Amino acid sequence: MLLNNRYQLLERLGSGGMSDVFRARDLMLERSVAIKVLHEDYSNDEAFQQRFRQEARAAANLSHPNIVTVHDFGLDHGQLFIVMEYIPGKDLKTLLRQRGRFSVEEAIPLMVQACAGIGYAHRAGLVHCDVKPHNMIVTPDARLKVTDFGIARALSTIMPDERADVVWGSPQYFSPEQATGEAPSPASDVYSLGVVLYEVLTGALPFTAPTSEELARMHLETSPIPPSEYVPDIPPALEQIVLKVLSKEPAARYRTADQLGRVLLRFGTQRDERAAAALNLTPETVSTYQRPEPALPPPLPTPTPETTLPIPEFSMPDIDWTSVGLGLMALIAVGGLIPFWIYIYFLYNPR
Repeated sequence: MLLNNRYQLLERLGSGGMSDVFRARDLMLERSVAIKVLHEDYSNDEAFQQRFRQEARAAANLSHPNIVTVHDFGLDHGQLFIVMEYIPGKDLKTLLRQRGRFSVEEAIPLMVQACAGIGYAHRAGLVHCDVKPHNMIVTPDARLKVTDFGIARALSTIMPDERADVVWGSPQYFSPEQATGEAPSPASDVYSLGVVLYEVLTGALPFTAPTSEELARMHLETSPIPPSEYVPDIPPALEQIVLKVLSKEPAARYRTADQLGRVLLRFGTQRDERAAAALNLTPETVSTYQRPEPALPPPLPTPTPETTLPIPEFSMPDIDWTSVGLGLMALIAVGGLIPFWIYIYFLYNPR
């Protein structure tokens, strides 16, 4: 299938309730791209068309290494589509289903990248509003990129007291304030990042329920099970970060994704430093790498009467007073000639 006489669809990469994602070939620029095609039923709906255009505009204005770049937007064969950067890899949710969970050493770098992408959007004045592992693409070399800004909100358009009748977002991952239809904020994305971090570390979601209504209630009222009950060896400091991010009140969390990213990065750096220090302080390491102490010189022998040298006595030398007197007389004689030589000088050099 050829879209807009330019994009050749090659294979389906994924499918959702409203759209399909294909790997395609841009015949004009001769490069691989990913194309999200809105289902035909939704393409004819004005509300979904507007939402789709919003995603294209929002993402097209974001240029960051941890955000999927949007190249183009169009309508063909009665279907709306968005052309995006093609990222070889899998979404984080698929990897979690395959692996169960990630180790702390693997999870922290991934989440720092997710925070960097979402944090950039916050600085650009956007709230993602649908942060979840399905919208995070991970490459084989562990680079992560955030995608799907379909329900992103511009901070400038959000009123503090607004309330929506329709709740957007994914019930497993949205924040308590989103669950009640309140205005989202960057702290709402931080909560969702906390849910993702919880799942990446434990392999489980903090809240599970059979209905969206029950999930919303749990986000509002129920405290999550501490991650250490799933992973006993999780560092206590990291568990505190996770539980702080999952606070019910937005003011109790980190305000932006950038703040959360810095906290995770600092935790990871300190953890690496402690690990390196522990490695260098083990008895085996010390015995292997410790330099031998330099040998001390032998002690000096204790003096004995036989080895002790006598200390010579000091005496004043005799003074030859005759020589001293003759020297003084010679000094006086020479000094007396000075006026004579001055007289001779002025005699032959008159002014």
